[in-house]
Amino acid sequence: MPPHKEVPHDPGVEVRIEMCRLAVAGDERFAISTLEADRGGSSYTVDTLREIHATAPGDELTFIVGGDMAQSLPTWREPAEVLRLARLAVAEREGIRRADILQRLSSIEGAVERVTFFDLPRVDVSSSLVRRRVAAGRPIRFLVPDAVAAYIGERGLYRTPAGSPSR
Repeated sequence: MPPHKEVPHDPGVEVRIEMCRLAVAGDERFAISTLEADRGGSSYTVDTLREIHATAPGDELTFIVGGDMAQSLPTWREPAEVLRLARLAVAEREGIRRADILQRLSSIEGAVERVTFFDLPRVDVSSSLVRRRVAAGRPIRFLVPDAVAAYIGERGLYRTPAGSPSR
C-alpha cells in the first residue's frame, strides 16, 4: 500500500491480490506481481521500479497512471528517479487537463519528454467509487469483473452494517 493512501477498513493485501487474480483470470496478457506485498510495509514506486529494473535492466519500463496520479508525481519519493527508470503513460481523467499535468510535471527535470498521454473510453470508475457503492448497497456490475463482484459480495467486503463500514 502506498504510504500516502489510506483505505478505510482495508480488507488486507491478500484480499486485494486475490481480487486482482480474479480480475485477470483467463487473460494471458496479464500477470499478477506480489513484489510489493512480499516486501511488506509501506511501498514506494521508486523502490518497486528499481527492483523490476534490476531483474531486466535492458527493458524499457512504462508506468501507467491516471491523470490524477500524474499530477501528484512531484510530491512522490524521488520523482526524477521514477521517470529515469520508467516512461510515464498517462490516462487522462475527467476534469484534469493535459496542459495542467504537463505544467505540474515541468518542475521535474526532463519529465515532459518521458510522458505519453493516451486516450481511453472515459469510464468514471475508481476503487473508492466501488467501495462507496458497495457500502451503500448499490450494484457494482460493469464496474468490476463479475468474479470480483461475487468475491466482494460473498465476503461482505466494504459493507456498512449499522452505519459503520466493516471488512
